[in-house]
Amino acid sequence: QVQLVESGGGLVQPGGSLRLSCAASGSIIGLYNMAWYRQAPGKQREAVAVITSGGRTNYADAVKGRFTISRDNAKNTVYLQMNSLKPEDTAVYLCNARHLAYPQDDYWGQGTPVTVSS
Repeated sequence: QVQLVESGGGLVQPGGSLRLSCAASGSIIGLYNMAWYRQAPGKQREAVAVITSGGRTNYADAVKGRFTISRDNAKNTVYLQMNSLKPEDTAVYLCNARHLAYPQDDYWGQGTPVTVSS
């Protein structure tokens, strides 16, 4: 079992930055691919960024060049640095952990809300 707790969300003006954190407990995340998703009101959940257990990253086109995902396995934590935020980035951001070898071991956090507004 993996428990995920997100933090760092809040209200920010357009063009601003936020850093989200996802702290994992219950198991080490070194063998998990980690991802950030987001879900805006009335919209489907979408993948924002992924970082594999080996450190490879991939981003949604909408956030490329603005968001950076990283992981600190020693701290069992994954981060999402979000720069140049836009109103359309407003959503609840959720952390996901999926085991490298056993994809049925799939866990979600409760999410942290991000609002980009002037």
